[in-house]
Amino acid sequence: MSTTSLPTPDHAAELRGAMLAAGFTADGLLDLLGAPAYAALARSETVPALRATRDGGDGPLATLVRLFLLQRPVPYVHAAAAMPVEAALADGWLRRGDAADGEDTVHATVDVRPYGGPDGEDWFIVSDLGCAVGGAGGIGSREEGVVLGVGGASTTLAGITVRTPVGSALDVGTGSGIQALHATRHATRVTATDVNPRALGFTRLTLALSGAPEAELLTGSLFEPVGEATYDLIVSNPPFVISPGARLTYRDGGMGGDDLCRTLVQEAGARLNPGGYAQFLGNWQHVEGEDWHDRLRSWVPRGCDAWIVQRDVQDITQYVELWLRDAGDHRTDPAEYARRYEDWLDEFEARKTKSVGFGWITLRRSDAAEPSIVIEEWPHTVEQPLGEAVLAHFARQDYLREHDDAALLEARFTLVEEVVQEQVGSPGAEDPEHVVLRQNRGMRRATKVDTVGAGFAGVCDGSLSAGRILDAIAQLMQEDPVVLRDRTPEAIRLLVEQGFLEPVARPGQ
Repeated sequence: MSTTSLPTPDHAAELRGAMLAAGFTADGLLDLLGAPAYAALARSETVPALRATRDGGDGPLATLVRLFLLQRPVPYVHAAAAMPVEAALADGWLRRGDAADGEDTVHATVDVRPYGGPDGEDWFIVSDLGCAVGGAGGIGSREEGVVLGVGGASTTLAGITVRTPVGSALDVGTGSGIQALHATRHATRVTATDVNPRALGFTRLTLALSGAPEAELLTGSLFEPVGEATYDLIVSNPPFVISPGARLTYRDGGMGGDDLCRTLVQEAGARLNPGGYAQFLGNWQHVEGEDWHDRLRSWVPRGCDAWIVQRDVQDITQYVELWLRDAGDHRTDPAEYARRYEDWLDEFEARKTKSVGFGWITLRRSDAAEPSIVIEEWPHTVEQPLGEAVLAHFARQDYLREHDDAALLEARFTLVEEVVQEQVGSPGAEDPEHVVLRQNRGMRRATKVDTVGAGFAGVCDGSLSAGRILDAIAQLMQEDPVVLRDRTPEAIRLLVEQGFLEPVARPGQ
């Protein structure tokens, strides 16, 4: 594990003020570097950014980019023009150069990545050198205790998290603190835990440099550090990689197979206050002879509703290659790379794992007699942030749980505003082969409907009950209205569950 000492946050406010004054923000980076170089940074390609900062001269913004994102030495005099350099040296954000690179230079000791908050906040994520996505080295460190910065998984979890005001929030496995930082916007009290004490140090720096309130920081694995405490919101981007052993703290959970994710989910229920949410990213095994839906259903704790979305599936060779490259193992001795590859395949073979799924898991503590558990595969593009869509999903589950078929037929609905209808068929055909309803927001779902379903959805404006609409459709199609009423509620349920139709509240409700 890395033993390099971390900066202190003593002068973080002063340093933050200098960074903002220099324009060292997400928007400022885009303006300075230009879109191509900015996008290249996200791929860990630094040459375009180096050219852009070289052409940008010795201004404060270019100096800060070269120091904290590109990890290049800069002349002391340039650093002094961009920031309170002596305070940064004293606190450990910078170190002086040596004879090899010039004693009149300074170097960054940590990676600092400007990060735009959801409401335009100018935040900074602090991590180990080269470990911000878009930093000089990108992800690829094989040091055991390295702490990463912002990645795609981090921003995905931040985007799907429910953001209603709460009294307490817990970030399990906080890393560099991005989830805890988001939680400070809407939680009165934020607790962050990590098995790696170094990660908690980075979380403290991230919060301080972002101008956010302090959080309670506790060392330990999973829920062990918080004892029996309960929370309104729990989030975690855990070390979910299914690997042979626990070589890298930031990604390998140290439990067999997908046991870490299973344990996290199963133990979360008892740590949630009534009505509280727990939201995780995770990997799970697809095992020979087992339905992956059943595997995940067995994880859901008692008293909780669940919405689990599988976003991707990789066969075991793809999965192994992804994570070997993540650690930079493909750049080592070929024989060592092959040995690690074999170890991973041996592990999967022993567990009869044929592929690995990745996705989102959301729990809500409802204590319902009949919990709602929805497990689905949705690999298509979605529109982030999805926190409001998560809330709407569980509200719809409550509605459907409380309304039987007879109540649905008495209810009134409106077609969600952004839904469009597509007719699919051969050119010139008199009638379409089928009709598709498609959402342009949120989950961006699409679903096939028959003629009745399309006609029903098209006239749902809240003025008529579902039953009266079906009676009118039956008359037009010369069908038995009783038969149509009997067979349609299932389709109505699906359209409500997937967010195509919204119930209209009756007066007084």
